[in-house]
Amino acid sequence: MNRDRQKIKALLATIVGHVFWGFSFMASRTALDRVPVFQLLSHRFLLAFLAMNLVLLTGRFRLELKGKRVGMLLLLGLMEPVVYFIGEQYGILHSSTIFSGVMIATIPIAATLAAGPILKEKPTAGQLIFSVISVGGVIGIGLLNRSTGTLDIIGLLALVIAVASAAAYSLISRSQSASFSPFERSYVMMAFGAAVFTPMAFVQTGWSLPAYFAPLALPEYLAAVLYLVLFASVICYFLSGYALTYLTVAEESVFSNLTTAVSVFAGAVLLHEPFSWLSLVMCLLILIGIWGVQKTAPKN
Repeated sequence: MNRDRQKIKALLATIVGHVFWGFSFMASRTALDRVPVFQLLSHRFLLAFLAMNLVLLTGRFRLELKGKRVGMLLLLGLMEPVVYFIGEQYGILHSSTIFSGVMIATIPIAATLAAGPILKEKPTAGQLIFSVISVGGVIGIGLLNRSTGTLDIIGLLALVIAVASAAAYSLISRSQSASFSPFERSYVMMAFGAAVFTPMAFVQTGWSLPAYFAPLALPEYLAAVLYLVLFASVICYFLSGYALTYLTVAEESVFSNLTTAVSVFAGAVLLHEPFSWLSLVMCLLILIGIWGVQKTAPKN
């Protein structure tokens, strides 16, 4: 019974996290209209790292890395946020919000296929079928979006890199869940992002402190960054780490497609990007696939 409650909590955690991530595409695009990629990433992860330290000072969470093998944790931080966000941000910059969300939704297939040989988490036939249904909805959205003039080879390649690194993140986070808490994994990831992206941002701004901090005085930019810091970084990665402690990679990663559905909604309603009743049908296929992957999960 306790195991069932933990799984329900994990499912709720990943649902909330991926809904927040869905809206992050809109926030990122708003911010990228005002600053270069690495300056945004530096602001995002430096502020997120400071927020994690404030949480640490409350005493509600502990950081116990001494005596543990932190090599895999550093690899986790390299895959996400470093490699992932370079790919994602350039992908968003060179494509539409909808197309970015569509590409990111291919993550669960890559992660599920890799989890079999690496983590010995063999998906059921039903999970594979429903994953295909969900990704079918993603592909449908991509085809509906193909005539908008938003396909760009740089954006496409960048998003492929993001997909591969995100799949690696899921595998590593799941494999290290017994050794490191969700907070510890999130803390190191935020620290890694801040340490890598901040020097790159100063290169972009000519090592000028005023130029580095100036965008934070813009209300729209600051609002977008705070959303990315608090919701799409600190909260989302903690929830993702928690979910991967109790769910298999197949069960958790399929919710990346929920991110697509939310990003489509945000792009259509808030940014006035193309949307039709066929897009709605594709989103329903995505949700049916997510439900089916959970329903047909192995009983043990």
